[in-house]
Amino acid sequence: MKTGMNLLLWTTHVTQEHFPLFAKLKQAGFDGVEIPLFAGDASHYKSIRKELDNHGLGCTTVCCATPAANPISPDPGLRQAGLDHLKWAIEMTAVLGGEILAGPYHSPLGVFSGSGPNANEKKWAVEILRQAAEEAQKAQVMLAIEYLNRFECYFLTTAADARALVKAVDHPNFSSMWDTFHANIEEKNIGETIRRFADSFIHVHISENDRGTPGTGHVSWDETFQTLRQVGYDGWLVIEAFGRALPDLAAATKVWRDLFPSPEEVYTQGLRFMKEKWAAAAR
Repeated sequence: MKTGMNLLLWTTHVTQEHFPLFAKLKQAGFDGVEIPLFAGDASHYKSIRKELDNHGLGCTTVCCATPAANPISPDPGLRQAGLDHLKWAIEMTAVLGGEILAGPYHSPLGVFSGSGPNANEKKWAVEILRQAAEEAQKAQVMLAIEYLNRFECYFLTTAADARALVKAVDHPNFSSMWDTFHANIEEKNIGETIRRFADSFIHVHISENDRGTPGTGHVSWDETFQTLRQVGYDGWLVIEAFGRALPDLAAATKVWRDLFPSPEEVYTQGLRFMKEKWAAAAR
């Protein structure tokens, strides 16, 4: 098991001003960070990789789809833009030496059709994501697509949906992920769902029910960690929390109040909680 911290707590675009965070997160005990991919080129991410190497940190990455780059749009041009965006994100992940590109890059966040996904949208998603998986295989990157709760998207909202998509794409470099925040909303039985989903996810986000410090809310933590252990999960456990520091991200994640006293509490207390629960689940 490896521990990571999602840098979306501080920024949507990592630059040199965020480099001091790397030393703090390494000192706290993290194995790596999750880098948001929203802008930048290869030279930019090479400089980040160099700084990560200076601190002995690994990384994963995260990105999302947008209305202008939408893999399930009826407009072929927007679907192609969605694929091009994924190809860029895969390339940047490879530049960073990242193992996994995670996130909800199946459909735009907060865009709704008024109904569930239709047959064409499912077909288009498979077509685009399989092509993306081909690119990921060349770059030696794994794709871990994220399902969201039904208040954030309509296309992929349960572990069963995500597993069906993984089976339909049917590519060795395409899988899914488990996010404790979304699962807390959508799944009726956490342990049973993890067991059914175990063959289709390779990445885990540790996120409290209110997006605050892990361990301070009511997510079924004991059941989560115990079942992850039981199914043999041994990948990244990445803390994901959101605050009000970034207005656009706060609006997208519906964060209207302070959920924690400081970012330092999130990553120090959160990491301690995560390690303790992981260790206890082995007994």
